[in-house]
Formats: sequence, C-alpha cells, structure tokens
Amino acid sequence: MNKSSEAVSGTAANERVPAPTIRVFLALAPPDDAKEELARALRPAYETYPRLRWNRIEDWHITLAFLGELPVTTVPPLIPPLAALAEQRPSLRLALNGGGHFDERVLWSGITGDLEGLHRLATDVRALVKECGVPFAERPFRPHLTLARARRGDHSAVAEAAAGLDTFTGRGWDAERLHLVGSNAGRGPGPIHYRDIEAWDFGHGSLGQGS
Repeated sequence: MNKSSEAVSGTAANERVPAPTIRVFLALAPPDDAKEELARALRPAYETYPRLRWNRIEDWHITLAFLGELPVTTVPPLIPPLAALAEQRPSLRLALNGGGHFDERVLWSGITGDLEGLHRLATDVRALVKECGVPFAERPFRPHLTLARARRGDHSAVAEAAAGLDTFTGRGWDAERLHLVGSNAGRGPGPIHYRDIEAWDFGHGSLGQGS
C-alpha cells in the first residue's frame, strides 16, 4: 500500500514552504571620520541615556528608499539598473547637522548640504525601483540619520538627547557611493545588523561587494 505524500514529506501535499525573504533599502553612508565626529558629540547622551536602543555606528546610513521585506529573487534584477544609475550621478556634498526626533520615539541627526541633489537622487532611485516592478510603501523623503530608538514607555530620553545635539555642526563630506543594503530586522532578538548587498561609486561604475 502506497504512503500518502503527507506521510512521506511530513507536510500536507498542498502546503508551500515560504520563499526566503530579506529586508532591503537603498542608502548613502557617511565616511568614518564624519561618523566618529558625531559619535564624540553623542558621548554625553550615551552615558546619560544608556537605555535607549542605540544604533551601531557601523550601521549609520541615510535611507533613500526603504523597500521592506522582499523575496530574495527580486533583488538581483535590481542590481544592473541601479549600477547604471549610480554611474551617471555625481557625488553629493553633505554634512551631519543638529538633531531631532520623530514623536519622541526615534532620535536622529539632520543633514545639510546639497539637499536638492539628495532629494533628486531619492526620487530617481524610487522611480527606478518601481520601473523594475518592485512595489514598496513610499514615504515622504525626510533626510536624516537614525541614531537611536526609545524603549516602550520611555520616550522622554529621545527628546532630551535630541536637544543635546542642537549645536552640533559636522564637517562637510562627499557621498560617493550608492548602497543596496539588507538587514536582519525581525529575525530574532538582539540589535539590527546591516550588510551591503552591493555598492557602487557615483560616476565610476560598479564596485559591488557581493552578497
């Protein structure tokens, strides 16, 4: 007597295994010395508000387009058109400046410099992703660098830490690379970690780092 497919596989015959996914976004990253400059300005806040969920300095970035959780198979087709876009763009002169918060929940540092070019880049990146057939929830682009998040029920620290950055003015730097980034968000306890899937120099073709 033949065994059913359910008995053989241990699952119902019509039950599908979920396709693997990855959380993806496109971003710019400040150079190390600009990040270290901001980190020095944050030292009093690190000591005063240790319960904030501080982002690792290695993961600081300026998000251009958050694509959300995508099937891994949708990512490779994005790479050639994004590489072509980066090759056609100049670098952007930017700086980290001041601080603020979103609803006393998210602490951020502001961005100054070539904001017109930055907005144009974000618009073009988002349009390209849509042209590739990848849908995502589009939010208004508000240039910032996320530093920390409040724990539930403990929001006052974010506003106080933001006030401590009011006078911070970072040095200017050139944003020279477009980063396609994946994260482990939602995949277990512990901090969110990010890694480059690919990254491209503006105006100099692809220097992909691989997945």
